[in-house]
Amino acid sequence: MPPSTTSTSASTSAAPSDAYRLPRTVEPLTYRLTLEPDLEAARFTGSVEIDVEVLGTPEAVVLNAAELELHDVELAPKSGQVLSGTADLDPDQERATLRFGGPLPTGPATLRIAFAGVLNDKLRGFYRSTFTDTEGRARTIATTQMESTDARRAFPCWDEPDRKATFEVTLVVDRDLAAFSNSPIVGEENVGDGRRRVRFGATMKMSTYLVAFVVGPLQATAPVDAGGVPVRVVHAPGKGSLATYALDVATHALGFFTDYFGIPYPADKLDLVAIPDFAFGAMENLGCVTFRETALLIDPAQAARTELERVADVVCHEIAHMWFGDLVTMRWWEGIWLNEAFATFMEVLAVDAFRPAWQRWVSFGLEREAALAVDGLHATRPIEYPVGSPEEADGMFDVLTYQKGGSVLRMLEQYLGAEVFRDGVRRYLTTHAYGNTVTGDLWQALEDVSGEPVRSVMDSWILQGGYPLVAISADALVQQPFAYRPGVEGAEGASGEGSAIGKEWQVPVLVRVARAADAADAVDAVDAVDGGGHGGQQGSGPLKMLLGPAPEPLRTVAPEIGSVVVNAGGWGVYRVGYPAEHLAALAGRLDDLDALERFNLFSDAWALALAGRAELDGLLSLARRLGDEEDPATFSVVAAAFGLFDRVVADDDRRTVQLASQALLGPRAATLGWERRAGEGERVPTLRALLLGELGTVGADPAVREEASRRFDAARSGSGPAVDPDLEGAVLRSVAAQLRDGDYEAMLERYRHPSTPQEELRYLMALAAFPDTELSVRTFELALTEVRTQNAPYLVGALLGNRVGGPAVWERVKSEWARLLDRFPVNSHSRMLDGCRGLCGNAALAADVTEFLHGHPLATGQRSVAQMLERLAVSVAFGGRWRDRLGAVLAGAASETSGPTS
Repeated sequence: MPPSTTSTSASTSAAPSDAYRLPRTVEPLTYRLTLEPDLEAARFTGSVEIDVEVLGTPEAVVLNAAELELHDVELAPKSGQVLSGTADLDPDQERATLRFGGPLPTGPATLRIAFAGVLNDKLRGFYRSTFTDTEGRARTIATTQMESTDARRAFPCWDEPDRKATFEVTLVVDRDLAAFSNSPIVGEENVGDGRRRVRFGATMKMSTYLVAFVVGPLQATAPVDAGGVPVRVVHAPGKGSLATYALDVATHALGFFTDYFGIPYPADKLDLVAIPDFAFGAMENLGCVTFRETALLIDPAQAARTELERVADVVCHEIAHMWFGDLVTMRWWEGIWLNEAFATFMEVLAVDAFRPAWQRWVSFGLEREAALAVDGLHATRPIEYPVGSPEEADGMFDVLTYQKGGSVLRMLEQYLGAEVFRDGVRRYLTTHAYGNTVTGDLWQALEDVSGEPVRSVMDSWILQGGYPLVAISADALVQQPFAYRPGVEGAEGASGEGSAIGKEWQVPVLVRVARAADAADAVDAVDAVDGGGHGGQQGSGPLKMLLGPAPEPLRTVAPEIGSVVVNAGGWGVYRVGYPAEHLAALAGRLDDLDALERFNLFSDAWALALAGRAELDGLLSLARRLGDEEDPATFSVVAAAFGLFDRVVADDDRRTVQLASQALLGPRAATLGWERRAGEGERVPTLRALLLGELGTVGADPAVREEASRRFDAARSGSGPAVDPDLEGAVLRSVAAQLRDGDYEAMLERYRHPSTPQEELRYLMALAAFPDTELSVRTFELALTEVRTQNAPYLVGALLGNRVGGPAVWERVKSEWARLLDRFPVNSHSRMLDGCRGLCGNAALAADVTEFLHGHPLATGQRSVAQMLERLAVSVAFGGRWRDRLGAVLAGAASETSGPTS
């Protein structure tokens, strides 16, 4: 069998190291896999028959196996006698070499292996998860997480994405336990010892990382018919009432994607399985998608809008993968970005159709901003880069893969046009169904339908790190690399190899006029932008151009200063630098900008100030003019800035930060009030929570704190209603900030006895918000002992970000380093350390963090640690520039703010 049966185009990146690839001398075709998990003993046994094609006459079969015992190895050629073999395991390479006493006969054969392993507690491979049932009994589940390279921990296999095969799974389980896998059950029989054998149908041809099996005391909802596909939610007993919303989302998603892709759903059924212990948000196993409980089970009556949006996002993301990732799969792990970026793009597209009032593409601006915050660092990386080892593959699952990748695809879609982009995606999926691809295959399909130079444009975004600053300079648009720290030359990336920020890009730019005096002026303003042979287009919509290294001339900026909006629509993955007078003019006409354009204006102004390339006046001037803005994303930029101010300001000036926060955020909070109002937009409750939460913490607003405490106390005592779920997070943080006696114990008790998975998480994270060293250390001990390992790393990260308790928690992290790494899932180590970015108020402490983490590199995620350290350095540098004058600047901003303006 050839290495790939579908893709003939060249890869857009260097080939991965041969040291991490299995020989191509034996190709798997079908796995017949039987597993017998023993949940009480935390072990499993199994056997596998693999139909293979032997190419040539190799001396051995080499496949992947890790943390397994192999025995009873046989090879049965289609013609010839059965050969007995031996297995030599290489733990470092995670391989097994099977030898049969001589060269193997060419042609079809069946490989048989018996094996055994441990149901581990590391949330990877075949592992165990526990929960307490409605009767207070501890129960155990056996479940899987194979991506990226952990199928080898569950059964011996060719654990590479382009070694696709079909899978027929059989599970031998206790009679009273449920069993689930990728395909429907096709047969069950008792085996006479209190167990039963459950056989599942054959899957489509797919990669090993998509195989799933789940065994335990679980229940499933009645199937819902979604266009002929039976959909169920699988859950722990007693949680069936929390499944309805996810079923509604899944039904919508299946119809939406079937229509968008023009291809039927590629599996026979869809089970959405809630797992109590899960290292990721969810996993796109074909037909058997596994989730964290918080990402699937939810009661809309007790949930914040953002929590409902999160469930909808994750469900749509995973179902999108059934086509983009499962049906068509990357050839090797450097292409995982396309799987995840495209699923991110499709999740937002589907949720935007599911709940248009949520304005999901506007809120996605926050996610893009999170990617830009990393991608403006010298320690960034290209979206796609060569991957060899499993650790390098695991390191691909970050904000650059998901959020930057998804943002770049959205930018391309908007530039090409939504229908053209969709047609290209359909061509790509149809051409490569059941096969493997490289990134260039998608670019080719999009070029074929659009006639645009997609490959050359996108290579400049995918194969180098960073992004440009597009600026108006004199009468032209120009680009230059954006970086938060100066000195691109010689600046260190993740491994000290120099800056990973690129030099120039092919930038799809849309330009429009914010407002002109009359229609004639509007036409004149558009005509004033000269396409100049660089791809400029004119028409009734924004002007489209492709900005390269040469300036793109503008004959005049506009009939009146500030009327030109660069990055019209807000989809571009770049920052915009306006001259000061231009920015001031746009600040006076915020209502003429779309919500995403306003958000970009604020986030770019803040990024430039954080980088030392602009004064704070630009951001503060914009903030004073927010008036009746209803979009929480724009206010979140101001809140983030004040969060940093609070960390780096001199202690004597902290009161000034509080007063400035009250002056800039208080008027809008006052107009919104605490209660929902008839007819208000669906995103307004999120804005209300954001403003009140900031005022109750950084702003130390006494009225907000008093009302938050009143609501908390009334709900706790039963004398008043439950706290509005949209406001509960803000109320908890505001109450924690006051350090009242008994509040910590009350929140701890509520965490231990929640009514929903979302409530459990709200109260858990609130424990990290108390600005007290002793309580922070106490919560850290909970993370080491009581808190589920799926949540504990994020709790530690929040504690590290606690302005008061963070330094003491950092000392505990250092002293418990080995224990933390052993206890927490490997993929969460760097996420735990991300909280160290908050330790920026003391340069000596930041230096200690940097020195320790340089001396204790992670096996997986070290690049993310390098990025965190650079962000820490950026914040320390900002504090160094502004600490002595921040109080005066904020005092001036507060005095100039006299209330809401329009």
